[in-house]
Formats: sequence, structure tokens, C-alpha cells
Amino acid sequence: MAKEKYLECGKIINTHGVRGVVKVESYCDTPKVLANLPAIYRKKAGEYIKYDVTHASLQKQFVLLTLDGLDTLEKAIEAKNEIIYADRDDFSLKEGSYFIADLIGLPIIDVDSGVKHGTLSEVINSGASDIYVVKTESGEAMIPAVPEFIKNTDPDNAIYVKPIPGMFD
Repeated sequence: MAKEKYLECGKIINTHGVRGVVKVESYCDTPKVLANLPAIYRKKAGEYIKYDVTHASLQKQFVLLTLDGLDTLEKAIEAKNEIIYADRDDFSLKEGSYFIADLIGLPIIDVDSGVKHGTLSEVINSGASDIYVVKTESGEAMIPAVPEFIKNTDPDNAIYVKPIPGMFD
């Protein structure tokens, strides 16, 4: 499965000041991850347009970005409510960590029986651990993304689970 080069990393939710600084809601693991990116991308007519980050700071759970080429209040207002993207090569993942975008659509396989229970359709970040939403033949099931249930994740093939009775019923 081909992996997307550009990944959603946040949303411009407002302007900050009068010099084109934008306030961003981070979709990354932490706002600090977003603040450390060297560039972000805006998608226009199917093309990704690069904006180098010239300054980034944290404001509570948000990130304030100063972007080269987005340097006026008018340009910042125009970007409001846009999803922004990052090049996957700008991230360094720890071993055993994956991009959610690479997991969506993977089959959920019982590690013991080999039975396919469904397909991963969504990941909900609930704080303590993620929740995997699995689309099954009979609807949806949720499974905590913890080692007790998730036994192996192969982002190129499947997610292998050890369900408890009734989890996918």
C-alpha cells in the first residue's frame, strides 16, 4: 500500500496579531512535535505548497506559527480553517510507533485463529490510550490500543489482536 507523502498535522484556527502569525490546532502527538517541524504545506487545487517555518511557539495546547510567504494579516485570514500538512520525512518515529494514516484500512486479524474481524476505520485519542474503531460485518467495535489486546502491528499488512469474548459481537 502506497503511503502518503504529506500527512495532516493540524488546522489553522485563527490569526495571532497583525503580522501574519497563525494559531494552529495540532493533530500531532503533542503541540511540540508540530512546533518543531521545519515546514508545513497548504493544499491548493491538489498541489502542496511549502511554507518554511521561521518561528514557532507554544500557547497552551496551540502552536503559533510564523511562515515564510504568509506574512500579512490578510494572508493569514485567508488561511483560516485550513488543514495543514507535513512531509512524513520531517518526522522521526520511535520504533513501534506508526502514523495513524498508515494504519487506517488495515485488516484486524485474530492472532490465534487468523480470523479477520474487520478493518480499522478510525483511531480515537482518548488520553490514556488510543481506541481503535473497527468496521465489522455487523457494525462497529472498539478495541483499546494496549498490549493486552494489540499483539502485533504490521503497517504494511495487518493489525493482529487477541480479543476477549464478545469484543467483536
